[in-house]
Amino acid sequence: MTPMMQQYREIKGRFRDAILFFRLGDFYEMFGPDAELAAKILEIALTGRDAGAAGRIPMCGVPFHAAEGYIAKLIEKGYKVAICEQVEDPRQAKGIVRREVIRVVSPGSLMEANLLDEKKNNYMAAVARFREDYGLAFADISTGEFRVTEVKGEKSWSRLLDELTRLNPAEILLGPDMVENGKKLAAMLGSCLVTELPLSASRDYQEVLTTHFGTLNLDGFGCENMDLGLSAAGVLLQHLGQESGGSLAHLNKLVPYTLDRFMLLDQATRRNLELTRTLREQGKTGSLLGVLDHTVTAMGGRLLKRWLEQPLVELAEINRRQAQVDVLYQDYLLRSDLRDALKEVYDLERIIGRVVYGSANAKDLLALKHSLQELPVVAGLLERHTPLEIETPLNSLARELDVLGDVLELLEQSINEDAPFTLREGRLIKIGYQPEIDELRYTSSHGKEWVAALEAREKERTGIKSLKVGFNKVFGYYLEVTQSNLANVPEDYIRKQTLANAERYITPELKEYENKILGAEEKLVSLEYQVFCQVREKISKRAEGIQQTGRVLAQLDVLASLAEAAARNNYIRPKVTEDKTIKIVEGRHPVVEKVLDGEFFVPNDTWLDQVESRLAIITGPNMAGKSTYMRQVALIVLMAQLGSFVPAAEAEIGLVDRIFTRVGASDDLSTGQSTFMVEMNEVANILNNATSSSLIILDEIGRGTATYDGLSIAWAVAEYIHRPERIGAKTLFATHYHELTELGEHMPGVSNYRVLVKEKGETVVFLRKIVQGSADRSYGIQVARLAGLPPEVISRAKIILTTLESQESTGKAKREISATTEAEQLSFALVQPEEPSHAQELLTELKNLNLNDLTPLEALNILSKWQKEQRKEAE
Repeated sequence: MTPMMQQYREIKGRFRDAILFFRLGDFYEMFGPDAELAAKILEIALTGRDAGAAGRIPMCGVPFHAAEGYIAKLIEKGYKVAICEQVEDPRQAKGIVRREVIRVVSPGSLMEANLLDEKKNNYMAAVARFREDYGLAFADISTGEFRVTEVKGEKSWSRLLDELTRLNPAEILLGPDMVENGKKLAAMLGSCLVTELPLSASRDYQEVLTTHFGTLNLDGFGCENMDLGLSAAGVLLQHLGQESGGSLAHLNKLVPYTLDRFMLLDQATRRNLELTRTLREQGKTGSLLGVLDHTVTAMGGRLLKRWLEQPLVELAEINRRQAQVDVLYQDYLLRSDLRDALKEVYDLERIIGRVVYGSANAKDLLALKHSLQELPVVAGLLERHTPLEIETPLNSLARELDVLGDVLELLEQSINEDAPFTLREGRLIKIGYQPEIDELRYTSSHGKEWVAALEAREKERTGIKSLKVGFNKVFGYYLEVTQSNLANVPEDYIRKQTLANAERYITPELKEYENKILGAEEKLVSLEYQVFCQVREKISKRAEGIQQTGRVLAQLDVLASLAEAAARNNYIRPKVTEDKTIKIVEGRHPVVEKVLDGEFFVPNDTWLDQVESRLAIITGPNMAGKSTYMRQVALIVLMAQLGSFVPAAEAEIGLVDRIFTRVGASDDLSTGQSTFMVEMNEVANILNNATSSSLIILDEIGRGTATYDGLSIAWAVAEYIHRPERIGAKTLFATHYHELTELGEHMPGVSNYRVLVKEKGETVVFLRKIVQGSADRSYGIQVARLAGLPPEVISRAKIILTTLESQESTGKAKREISATTEAEQLSFALVQPEEPSHAQELLTELKNLNLNDLTPLEALNILSKWQKEQRKEAE
C-alpha cells in the first residue's frame, strides 16, 4: 500500500465500528466498504483510488466545510462517524502528514444544535448487570445531565425496559453478557444504536468517576451504595471520554434517583394514554404534551416532557408544584411578563455544554449574552410579585436564580456584536478589550489606506495614469504597468511578473510594508482566536452556575406553561390526598375537548374508592365514548400528580402509585405475537404488578378468542383485580360482555355504569353521558351501518340477530338459522363458534347442566371445554 493508505488502514483498524472521515486537504475521504456504504446513504459519487499493490479501492468524499450535513444523515441512519483530522501543518511535515481521530460522533454524543431536537433530551445510556439485577446510568452531554439508578428484585428486567422506553436513548452501551438483551432493546426502541463493550470496561468505575469529579469517593453524590449503577456510570463516562474529543467538565454532578419516587408508567400505558405522542406516531400534536406545552424555551420544553413522563407520588412535592402553578395562574401580569422575558432566553444548558466542550462559537457566546441580559428582568419580576422577605411558593426558585453579572460583563466587554460564525476569520473581539489586538487591527486597516495612498503617489510621480496597485496570494502586493507605459517606469521598480499586455513590479518600500500588513492580519486572526478561547475558558469555569440558572429558568417556564394551559382551557386546581378516593365532577378529556370542531364536549363524573365503588363495569355501544371517558380519568389523575391543574369542575385525587391501561388491539409482527397474545401479555403485566394503590383501565379484554373463552377470561380478571387479598385496585372496566354486569349484583364494591344512547328509527345517537346501570345491548349493527357496511350485510345481520335473541329467550340452541345461499352459510359459520351438526348435542348438554348449582364462570368454562372436545372429535 501507499504510505497514505497504510496510515488510513492503521487508523481504521482502531475504529472498525465507525465510518472514518479521513481528512485530505479540503475533503473528508472514505475508502473501501465505508465508501460504498456512505456513497449510497449520502447519494454522492463513488469513485476509486490506486492503493499500490492493493489495487484500486472504492472511494468517495465530502467537502470539509459542509461535512456536518453529511454526518447528520449518517447519524440519522444509526451509524457512527470517526472524524480524522490532519494534526500537523503539511508545510512542516516530514513525509506523510500526521493524522488522528479527534472525535467519534454517534447518535448519543451529539453536541451540534442543528442535529438535536431542542425540546427533547438526547441520552446515551449504559446498563450493568449482575444476575437479575441491573444498574442504569444515562447522560445528555449536550446539557450536562448525568443520572444513575438501579433496578433490582422480581421483575427487574421488565421495570428496566419501562425506564428505558421512557428515556428513549439514542444509544445504549451493553456488556457482552447482554448481547441478546441488546437485540431485544434495539427492536423495541427502534432507531436506538446498541454498542457492545468489552467486559473489562466496568472494572475500574470508582477510579474513572472519582478522577473525573476530583473527589476521594462518591459519598457526596448520595449513591455510594449503588455499585451496579456506579459501574454503569463509570462505563458511560469512560466511553464518552474516549470518543468525545472535548471536555466533559459540564458533567459535574452525578444525580441518583429511585424508580419508586415517581408514578410508574409502563410502555403500554404511555402509548395508550398518548402522553407525548399519538398512537399514529404523528408527534406531540394530539397528545397530552401538545395540550400542556406552552413553554417558550427549549429547556422548559425538555423539562415539561420529563415531568409528564414521571408524575410524582410524594404529596408534599405535588402540593408545592401546585402552589407554584397557582401563583402564576392567579397573577396574569406576572405570568405574561415572565413568559415575555423567557422568550428572549436561548438554550443555556446546551450553550454552556458547547462552551465547556470547546465547540462553542461567537454566535453561541452572543446568544448567552443576550440570555443573561434577561436575568435581571426575571429576578425583578419575581421580587416585585413575590418579595423574598415574604415566604411564597416561588421564593425558593427566586433565591436559586443567579443573574451571573460577572459573566455578562465579560461577554459585553469582549465579544464583537457582528462576529462571524467561524472562528478563523477574525472580527471576534471588541475594540478596547485587548490592546495588542487593537494595535494589530489599526495596522491592518491603515495599511490598506497606505496602499491606496501609494498608488496615487506613484501615478503622480511616474505620470502613468493607468498604474495600479494589486495583490495576489502568490506574489503579494505589486505595481502593474501596461505595455504602452513601460518607457515611463522608474529605475527603482523591480520586475516581478510579465503578462500578455502588462508588467508587474515591486519596490523595497512596498515589500517592507507588505510584510507589516500581512503579518498584522495573520497575527490578528490568530490572536483573536486565542483571546476568544481564553474568554470561552473563563466562562466554562462558571458552568455550574449557568447550569443552575438554566434549571431555574426551565422550572419557571414549565410552571408558567401549566398555568397558561389552565387559564386557556378552564382547568381547576385539584385536591390531592393520601386517601384512596378518586372524585371527579364534570371531568373532561384534555385532548379530545380541544379537537372537537364546534361540538360541545360532554363532561362526566367519576367516583372510585376502596369500599363502595372499587370496580366500575362500563357497558355501552362502540363509539359511544367509553374509551374516552376512561382515558380522561387516567389523564386527570396523572395531571394532578404532575402538579398541573385539571379539566373538571371539581377533583379530589387519592394518590396512585401506578396507572395501567389495556386499550385497543394490535399485533406485534416483530415477535410473531397475535393481537390476542399481545393483549394477554399486557393483562398479565397488570395482574402481576398492580397494587391496591394503582389505577387500572381495562378496555375490552378477551375479544380476540372464542366468545366463551373471552368472557371467561374477562370475568376471572375482573374478580382477581377486585379481590382485596389479590389486588383490590381502583378499576374502570369497559366491556361488551353484558354478563359481567352480574358482578355488580353479587359482589360488594362493584358498580355498573352505562353510556346513554338515543335511538332514532334504525339509527342511534350517542349522548356521551355515563350513568349508573347496565346496557342491555351493544348497537353493533347500528355502528356497522355508520361505518358504511353494505346494506345487504346490515339486513342479513339484523335477521340473524333477531333469530339469536328469540332463541336465547326461549332457551333453544342457537342453531336454527336457515341458510339458503353460500354467502349466508359463510356468514352463519362466522357468527357461530360451534359446528352446525352439533346443535342437538349442545342442546342436550345445556339441559343436563343444572346452572343453578354453578357460578356463571364455572358454567362457561364447562361449555367452552365441551365445545373444544366436540370440534376435536369432529376432526
